[in-house]
Amino acid sequence: MDSSALMGSTILEPSADLEFESHEAAYAFYKEYAKSAGFGTAKLSSRRSRASKEFIDAKFSCIRYGNKQQSDDAINPRPSPKIGCKASMHVKRRQDGKWYVYCFVKEHNHELLPAQAHFFRSHRSSDPLSNDVRMRRRKNSTGVSKLFSAYQNVDCLENFMKHHDKGQSLVLEAGHAQLLLELFMHMQEENPKFFYAVDLNEEHRLRNVFWVDAKGLEDFPFFADVVSLDTTYFTSKYKIPLVLFIGVNHHIQPKLLGCALVADETIYTFAWLLQTWFIAMGERAPQVILTDQNEAIKAAVAAVLPETRHCFCLWHVLEKIPKHLQFLCSWHDSFMEKFNKCIYKSWTEEEFEKRWWKLVDRFNIRDDEWVQSLYDDRMCWVPTFQRDISFAGLSTSSRSDSLNSLFDNYVRIDTSLKEFIEQYRVILEDRHEEEAKANFDAWHETPELKSPSPFEKQMLLVYTHEIYRKFQVEVLGAAACHLKKENDGLTAAYTVKDLENSQSYVVEWNTSNSDISCSCRSFEYKGYLCRHAIVVLQMSGVFSIPPKYILQRWTNAALSRHPIGDKLEEVQSKVRRFNDLCRRAIILGEEGSLSQESYFIALGAITDAFKRCANLNSVENDVRPDASATHVVSNVEEEYQSIIASNNKAPDPRLNASNKAVRTGRDIVTTENDEGNQGKVLQLELANGKDAFQQMDLTDPRSHNVIPMQFHSMVPTLFHNVSSTPFHHTAASAHLHDNRLPR
Repeated sequence: MDSSALMGSTILEPSADLEFESHEAAYAFYKEYAKSAGFGTAKLSSRRSRASKEFIDAKFSCIRYGNKQQSDDAINPRPSPKIGCKASMHVKRRQDGKWYVYCFVKEHNHELLPAQAHFFRSHRSSDPLSNDVRMRRRKNSTGVSKLFSAYQNVDCLENFMKHHDKGQSLVLEAGHAQLLLELFMHMQEENPKFFYAVDLNEEHRLRNVFWVDAKGLEDFPFFADVVSLDTTYFTSKYKIPLVLFIGVNHHIQPKLLGCALVADETIYTFAWLLQTWFIAMGERAPQVILTDQNEAIKAAVAAVLPETRHCFCLWHVLEKIPKHLQFLCSWHDSFMEKFNKCIYKSWTEEEFEKRWWKLVDRFNIRDDEWVQSLYDDRMCWVPTFQRDISFAGLSTSSRSDSLNSLFDNYVRIDTSLKEFIEQYRVILEDRHEEEAKANFDAWHETPELKSPSPFEKQMLLVYTHEIYRKFQVEVLGAAACHLKKENDGLTAAYTVKDLENSQSYVVEWNTSNSDISCSCRSFEYKGYLCRHAIVVLQMSGVFSIPPKYILQRWTNAALSRHPIGDKLEEVQSKVRRFNDLCRRAIILGEEGSLSQESYFIALGAITDAFKRCANLNSVENDVRPDASATHVVSNVEEEYQSIIASNNKAPDPRLNASNKAVRTGRDIVTTENDEGNQGKVLQLELANGKDAFQQMDLTDPRSHNVIPMQFHSMVPTLFHNVSSTPFHHTAASAHLHDNRLPR
């Protein structure tokens, strides 16, 4: 039987009736069989003819064939996968040149892993940008295997390792890695949902590390439309190689959605980082991700987040012009004038193409490599090609105007890791305090109307204060716009002259589907309609903003689980009811606090009212009660009962702080090593006087089969090499099912 007929179909077991053209073809067949069975392979031996010098004999085996042969006093003993397995295939060459199976041993003395077979070195692809990168994520039965599959089925990550400098590691000052671990442990102790993951190189040294606080995890689903991956601190050679994931909330405030320290800017590093962040966010990808123009990031985003629209921050592109086009310094002003006209005022793709080639020919930069890359990546940064997305204010023409720049107040070029760790809590506290204040103002204060415009009245109690004030500027600015209708039809075109800046803009309005777009790109970049669109609506007899142009992320209902759609009046009514209840609650609080008896009456009334409201709302929505609401009801009842009990029971003097349960920090790490000892799960413990976080011993028997308490139902790091035993037992552990984190 010809073995080539079996390739690409179901792989059969080796048998005596198989024939091969060469011993390499035989080995290729054995590799395919091994991959389907779930083990790695190795070329054990081969023999040539003394007369012809041609190969006449070859033997291939399981990677665990034989026994470890190494001196016990070796200085740096390398882990070995060999455990005495006998599985092998022996082939010989006939007189006619064909090869046949002389001997085949099928039985193994270890577990086979067909689902993880691609992790074995013998089955890895050598092309890091292969078109057949598989992004399938198997939905396994248990929580651990479900989330672990998000790593194990991204074949490109192993392929990237082929082109990765395995010796790279973070350069940290003595003791700083330990400070980082202590931060993680303290943050986790305060909130078990705090997420962190580390990546170790083959020398067991820290290579990459990622973390995100619990609030970032909780808020991401509401603001998953656009995220910025800011590598400025790393690429600008700051003292700490810091990378930030930044989002924006409904008050136009930056949200810290993750931090990372990275050793380099290779495809592997960014693929690991994006995949780890993706896992942390519950396997939910953003609609848009903004990054620097970087080939490694571009490849990683395409592989890990294929459904996400990848765009470049506009200011990243603009700030590189002086560096890459230094020879145009004497023509800079003239060039920028033409360049800005090309990218900002090209209404159609045809206009952009015409202006672009005219620009590059005029300044003789058609053959410049960077200019060519800008054109090739035009879909990622030119506003003309981004009419269907919104950047929520994260993409600006200069960094100083961007929300990302707010973090410059905390990170300087000479900031050490120790200083940043101290600042990290300050960053979180400042962000949370600003958001809490904005939320309070949004629910307790009503903005002032500045005109009789129906658009302004429509959005009064819908938009948050910050967005409403910016929208007001556009409504008032519409009075300074003069429009001219260019053509009729299903889609009418208008030229709008803005008298404030003496610029003209093109607005297209489709009456059938209420589509409106303006060449100023305000909606795309800011998320609300501009004055030019508003004046066109007004002159067309439309006196309310079409619902599709009211982004929920900018409204007071941004954190609602239910889309507002066109039910804006419900949002307005909710604001009014909330304000009324708050006023009444303050009165009740003042009256109820006058005595112990009145306090119990008020507390009991609040507990009963909250329970009844939660039950009523769950019935009306025909869903089960919200878990968070149930949790609050339970907390109120427990607090009520504990207060009553505390008044009937004297405090026990024996109770003190020493009785508190202390949890040690734990983590799961990524390692590089020989097969058989790869991807082990570690339990990290604070060691007295030891910087154990930066260099870890994977041979510690305490480190096996441990899942970190913060991830009872998920595996948070990227396992590009997997040890079979730990994960087999982890997935089946009853401990995991009993202690799974609530979703």
